[in-house]
Amino acid sequence: MNTKILGHRGASFYAPENTMPAFEMALEQGADGVELDVHLSKDGELVVIHDEKLDRTTNAKGFVGGYTLEELKSFDASCGREGFAGVKIPTLREVYSLFQGTGKMINVEVKTDIMDYPGIVDKLLALEDEMAMQGSILYSSFNHYSVYELLTKRPTAKIGLLYMSIFAAPWSYAASLGAAALHPHFITISKTPLMAEECAKRGIETNIWTVDDPAWMEKLAAMGVTSLITDRPDLAKTVVYGH
Repeated sequence: MNTKILGHRGASFYAPENTMPAFEMALEQGADGVELDVHLSKDGELVVIHDEKLDRTTNAKGFVGGYTLEELKSFDASCGREGFAGVKIPTLREVYSLFQGTGKMINVEVKTDIMDYPGIVDKLLALEDEMAMQGSILYSSFNHYSVYELLTKRPTAKIGLLYMSIFAAPWSYAASLGAAALHPHFITISKTPLMAEECAKRGIETNIWTVDDPAWMEKLAAMGVTSLITDRPDLAKTVVYGH
């Protein structure tokens, strides 16, 4: 099985992370899909941004959940990158609209490991249904309760467990929860012997983040991991596929 390439927050080496230009660029570069991060606005809208606070990636300050969608849309999310002034924080609905009908995968990271967003699981499932995205979404989180809740509400949901610790047998833990995938940091998997092989035996995906170094891309692909999550989909394609 060929290792897939997922754009980390889009093609975020080339465009501001978690913005429409970054997602569009990942598509243009031939990525097999993208990874993104989801929070809730003050008025309960699903918005795509990584941090709990706006300070790093926008020209505003404070918590994402402290602003309405209209207010969030008034901010500049270009991270100060030249040529992208005025780019906005997208809604998850907008990103889904871009990917509808492409057959690409969207890894939705549910950002509940620090913030508590009541109702976010139900909103995610409702949007998936409304936009007919079934089969294209993989939900992941560092908060394993959140993705397990998704699975209990929808047994057909595909969930991934994000982590950085070194587990003795992470594939057994994933299987016990019914998780479809493990999402370790690339250093973590390198310290877990036979992980890709043991996961493959059990039908569990190994989606590895964030892999931007060519040597690591080559090493991990040789191990047989399912996906590389990278800021540079074009580079990963060249390394893994030779084109």
